[in-house]
Amino acid sequence: MHGIIENLINELTRLPGIGRKTAQRLAFFILSLPEAEAMSISEAIRKVKQTARFCRQCFNITENELCEICSDESRDINRIVVVEEPSNILVIERTKAFRCQYHVLLGALSPLDGITPDKLKITELVERVKNNKVQEVIVATNPNTKGEITALYIKEALLGLDVKVTRIAYGLPMGSDIEFADEVTLGKALAGRRDL
Repeated sequence: MHGIIENLINELTRLPGIGRKTAQRLAFFILSLPEAEAMSISEAIRKVKQTARFCRQCFNITENELCEICSDESRDINRIVVVEEPSNILVIERTKAFRCQYHVLLGALSPLDGITPDKLKITELVERVKNNKVQEVIVATNPNTKGEITALYIKEALLGLDVKVTRIAYGLPMGSDIEFADEVTLGKALAGRRDL
């Protein structure tokens, strides 16, 4: 009995953000569940692994050839928000700020880690912009070194095409105090200022 629980704990520690103690708690929680609930979790994992795939247009996760967003004809097709991962779409969608299209790169440039432009969906983005009436590409990669390098590469890749390339602004979070901001964040906030 101890061996199978230890095996479950080891498997759970492979999940991102799950350390040994959390894995132990989860393992014993799963063990305490009624069998039907535990099997329901297992079935959901099996089903997502069998049916999930990438949208042929934007590379979001979907069960169909096109994801729900790409299939939604009420969305603004003139703007594309470029993100690193499908999970980023969920966060942006919650803002309800845009009802536009997306393009998922499936990562960010990191030559030291072997992630070069050919490993990302940048060529596909350039083709989408060329073949559609895209007026603006909004680069929403993460505000870190990899995200910045990726954003600059995208800007270069889209040079010569009749498209406006913008970058999401970063700076101070709402409700925070300036005195607690670090220099880089405050500098970016000042550089990204806009008219009132």
